[in-house]
Amino acid sequence: MKQQLYPIKFRPILKDKIWGGEKLNTLLNKETKLTNVGESWEISDVEGDTSEITNGYLQGQSLKDILETYKAELLGDKNYKTFGNKFPLLVKFIDAKEDLSIQLHPNDELAAKRHNSFGKTEMWYVMQADDDANLIVGFNQDMTPETYLKHLEDKTLTQILNFDKVKTGDTYFIEVGRVHAIGAGVLLAEIQQTSDITYRVYDWDRVDDEGNERDLHNDLAIDAFNFEMEDNFKVDYDQDENTSNEMVSCPYFTTSFLHVTEPILKLNTKDSFFIYMCVEGEALIETEHASEFIKQGETILIPAAIETYKITSTNAKLLEVYV
Repeated sequence: MKQQLYPIKFRPILKDKIWGGEKLNTLLNKETKLTNVGESWEISDVEGDTSEITNGYLQGQSLKDILETYKAELLGDKNYKTFGNKFPLLVKFIDAKEDLSIQLHPNDELAAKRHNSFGKTEMWYVMQADDDANLIVGFNQDMTPETYLKHLEDKTLTQILNFDKVKTGDTYFIEVGRVHAIGAGVLLAEIQQTSDITYRVYDWDRVDDEGNERDLHNDLAIDAFNFEMEDNFKVDYDQDENTSNEMVSCPYFTTSFLHVTEPILKLNTKDSFFIYMCVEGEALIETEHASEFIKQGETILIPAAIETYKITSTNAKLLEVYV
């Protein structure tokens, strides 16, 4: 007999990156012996990188295991009909000590055809940024494939890119086909489709310890660009306390900003799981049968079968995500 589901925590999957730093360890308390930790994959169903549960009676089981057991009870009916035993989102914390490569992601159609994968629509929430840190999002002028390719060939790509100086709370929606890069000094939360497909178009001419440059994917990337996109990537959102302030809503996920200063009773009317990423402070999440703390840098999954739960805090900031 299946037991009652509860708020689930997972072991972070830490990724050593050439551009990574120490903030995931020093600011978000991710224990690691790695020196350049660039990413903490909080909930992942990417092949070869499936999250493992760390709390409750399901401890030690993988996200894949519980999906196969609980199905719609975990995902929600409509999500289970759409995704089956595949968790649709990948959520991460990212620390860029150095600039990431300039890149973009393919849409669902291209990703399915080339990689048997979902596309990679994503969003960023800036948790901390050093002075003068920036993000690259989109172009700073109207763009054509011909102009783009000329700048790529001339190694003057940075002249046509849009650099945005950022601070805590800044939020960006990165649609497929949009060129982007996280700049040095930025710590952020990322919510995306379950996909690890990235087309790297420029990597600042850097090399690894053995003198090798990372692969570029310009032949693949040129078909993935959407040069006609509007400059609607910066997200404006309300920050009213103790209510869900919608930030991004797209076919792949809806994310809201939730500043908790007093107990909130949540009713799940969305036929979906909910994910909470704690970006500041700490909170207690209680269901009828269980309770779990979540603090800055932690993530928790509320299965769809849990219809009511309470979030209590005097000053926590959470990203609330559902599909």
